[in-house]
Amino acid sequence: MDLTLHVWRQAGPKDRGRFVTYKAEGISDHASFLEMLDIVNERLIADGGEPFTFEHDCREGICGTCGMVINGTPHGPHKGITTCQLHMRSFKDGDEIWIEPWRASAFPVIKDLVVDRSALDRIIQAGGFISANTGSAPDANAVPIRKEATDKALDAAACIGCGACVAACPNASAMLVTAAKIGHLGTLPQGQPERYERVRKMVAAMDHEGFGNCTNHGACQNACPKEISVDFIARLNMDLLRSSLRGDEAD
Repeated sequence: MDLTLHVWRQAGPKDRGRFVTYKAEGISDHASFLEMLDIVNERLIADGGEPFTFEHDCREGICGTCGMVINGTPHGPHKGITTCQLHMRSFKDGDEIWIEPWRASAFPVIKDLVVDRSALDRIIQAGGFISANTGSAPDANAVPIRKEATDKALDAAACIGCGACVAACPNASAMLVTAAKIGHLGTLPQGQPERYERVRKMVAAMDHEGFGNCTNHGACQNACPKEISVDFIARLNMDLLRSSLRGDEAD
């Protein structure tokens, strides 16, 4: 198939970006979206041009690095997948495809389609862990955990931190990813001692990084490649309220 690509080009975070048009000709419908970008870049290099920059790693929908906005939708037209899992059979011969980076002030553009998502790392560093010294690994059956709790924890832990929720949100809020990181620890017994301190610190870090407020649009849930529910945001808000009401006793 033959396609027309409109790719965002930007030399750095302080430079003015623009869309540049490229032809992608003879693309197999069996190719992945990233393989198609590789082909176009190889042709650009062969012609003496500068390839456009995009980020990727595992190409298996696990690492979350391949994020980009495709025709206005984070990760492309299909729900529940990352960009690297998108294949060209999802497009038709003659289609025009607009490709751009995540749009959020907390995600400055490094170059072209690559953004700096380290703000999410700093949110996790603020409290997304269990700091209690536990010694050697306990026996797997030593701490009884309800199945409902483990199911919720695993649902939250599926978050790969790609930032699609931020890109989809009209406020560029990071509430869903933050709620997922808080939720997967807060639903387990091991996460209870620091539960309320954790939510206060991580929400404060999120606000400090310049992410917007959540106004319940629900776009984050629709864009999430792991289909994480906004129920975790409700849980975060509940824990934050309890923390403020209980004060220091919550710790």
